[in-house]
Amino acid sequence: MSATEDSDMHSFGPELPAMFDGMKLAAVATVLYIIVRCLNLKSSTAAPEITYQDTPLSRYLLKFCPLLTKEYIPPLLWGKSGHLQTVLYGKMGRVNTPTPCGVRKFLPMHDGATATFDLFEALRDHSTGDDITMVICPGIGNHSEKNYIRTFVDHSQRQGYRCAVLNHLGALPNMELTSPRMFTYGCTWEFAAMVSYIKQAFPQTLLVVVGFSLGGNIVCKFLGESCLNEDRVLCCISVCQGYSALRAQETFLQWDQCRRIYNFLLADKMKKLILSHRSSLLGMNSSNIGDADLNRLYAATSLMQIDDRVMRKFHGYSSLKEYYEKESCVHYIHKVTVPLLLLNSLDDPLIHQSLLAIPRTLAEKKPNVIFALTQHGGHLGFFEGAVLFPQPLTWMDKVIVEYTNTICHWVKNQAKLSFLI
Repeated sequence: MSATEDSDMHSFGPELPAMFDGMKLAAVATVLYIIVRCLNLKSSTAAPEITYQDTPLSRYLLKFCPLLTKEYIPPLLWGKSGHLQTVLYGKMGRVNTPTPCGVRKFLPMHDGATATFDLFEALRDHSTGDDITMVICPGIGNHSEKNYIRTFVDHSQRQGYRCAVLNHLGALPNMELTSPRMFTYGCTWEFAAMVSYIKQAFPQTLLVVVGFSLGGNIVCKFLGESCLNEDRVLCCISVCQGYSALRAQETFLQWDQCRRIYNFLLADKMKKLILSHRSSLLGMNSSNIGDADLNRLYAATSLMQIDDRVMRKFHGYSSLKEYYEKESCVHYIHKVTVPLLLLNSLDDPLIHQSLLAIPRTLAEKKPNVIFALTQHGGHLGFFEGAVLFPQPLTWMDKVIVEYTNTICHWVKNQAKLSFLI
């Protein structure tokens, strides 16, 4: 080695540690940036954005239902990520889930299907002294044994509500179908049968209608289908629904917010559920589903493909567009006249923000509707907590019951005023 080369090595050598330190700092900074972006740590917490008309009822609700106007604070480290809220709900449901004791009811349907729901009695008297039953419709492919449903039921029971929870047709494990169809996006038959049973079994009871995700579509459609369906209904609460399947299915093909990945995962779940009933769907003479339909299901990678190949055929729809049009609550919800609370989260990865124009416009036009939009919460997450660990009860559980309590007391007070007049 020449003297010149040796001199170059010595002059370059001291710079190497500094260069490596700089690379380490850059790597750490990049990781931190990704974490901050993914966890959305820079996002500020805020009270829900409320859209409503100024009426005596809305003023009463906002006064005595403070959760609608107070800041919703998710867990600091991960709660501002709609993806983590959604994944935690999907994988775990809730923390420290209670196990409420209920009785399963079986209802024969006109087409040979057997609807089931679980009935849970109240654990105390309601603060109004009235007999009140919550009729609850869970999310896609869900039932009363899901953790988020059990947590909500337990909380409601402790506040004096009887709870009836629909088990979507075909969703319960180890429960065979008795007709060649399963639940669909907007079929209200089983929910209507449950409500009818509750009205007959408890002639004095008043009803509170609650729907989660797909269940929100079903309950809003049910109430809008006929004014008779609103009989004895105090109010309705819908959480994290998409309102229009036709408009939603277009957004499910987009990569924005990883929606296409969620679409694939939900499709895989639905595919397994449908195929678990293969023998029942094929073994009945009245079935609209053939062996070729189920064979094509194996290759399906989206909810739209599953809906087109199987779900629409349960009710004989000629096209996917007709199925989505007829089964979406967007064509019925404007006919609902009872107090209606629509809850959504801005960071819900399943519900595109364009769909939120539907409830916002509705709340601007109809005096019975309040639309509450949180900054965070994901899809059916709404976890609360200080830094890392979430609380057993979510903001969603608490706000539904608080809103319902306020409506119950409003109705009670109005009845007293009418009696005095």
